[in-house]
Amino acid sequence: MFKSGFVAIIGRPNTGKSTLFNAFFKQKLAIISAKPQTTRNAIRGILTSEDYQIIFIDTPGIHKPHHRLGEQLNKTAYAHSKGVDLLFYMVDASKPFGSGDDFMLNKLKEFNTKVFLVINKIDLLTKKELLDYISAYQSLYEFQEIIPISALNYDNIDKLLELTLKYLQEGPKYYPTDRLVEYPEQFIISEIIREKIINLTEEEIPHSVAVVIEQIKKEKETLFINALILIERDSQKGIIIGKQGKMLKAVGQQAREELEIILGNKIFLELFVRVEKDWRNKQNKLNQLGYITPLED
Repeated sequence: MFKSGFVAIIGRPNTGKSTLFNAFFKQKLAIISAKPQTTRNAIRGILTSEDYQIIFIDTPGIHKPHHRLGEQLNKTAYAHSKGVDLLFYMVDASKPFGSGDDFMLNKLKEFNTKVFLVINKIDLLTKKELLDYISAYQSLYEFQEIIPISALNYDNIDKLLELTLKYLQEGPKYYPTDRLVEYPEQFIISEIIREKIINLTEEEIPHSVAVVIEQIKKEKETLFINALILIERDSQKGIIIGKQGKMLKAVGQQAREELEIILGNKIFLELFVRVEKDWRNKQNKLNQLGYITPLED
């Protein structure tokens, strides 16, 4: 019997959703960072074997929004959590239960879907602390399964996969066997560049940066890529470019090296920086950048 289904990974920012998503594939499909709200789009990863095909959906962290982009990210997470076969609600075991967790548990009831509680970062807890953590959550919501993991160390990932298959039904193969992800080449390129900016710059930059791929041209085995980095304030332009252009050069070099591995081509990457005041609150700019919420039922 061939099983298939859709599994959405949801939770608050910085709980390790993208790290878990990547762990299922034992390679990097989604960008990751120690800074919250790194994931801005719902990314589908397709895990296929002879017996099953599971489509995992990595969603943006659900948070209290402070601008239109934040509202859009929440709507994206909600929309992709409806109509799936399973929900993985992911929590960070190293952080205490708060009002945001209470909000999330109430939100889960709206989805009317089987939910696994996936407790991440268990390597940071003692056995007693973990048991107390599990007990506290058991009293608050009726989860189908509770699975403690360390996504970073691959602890219990195989067990989580085994339990997932137990809950999936017989179904079709939605994607070809060799398909790993569902997103266009431009999206991959812009995300990798954005990840390098997030990891290399100061705290004020990550949430106010976007990357637009303006041109991709292929000549023989080389991809020529022009990318525009959007920021909100003039002061941020200097940070992104850096003294004598060193920061922008570092971003470009790291992005180029990784893209050459992912895309299998030699890359010539040109980066430009432009100030677009308050772009996170401009709906037409959000639409242009691809932050369009899927239609909800």
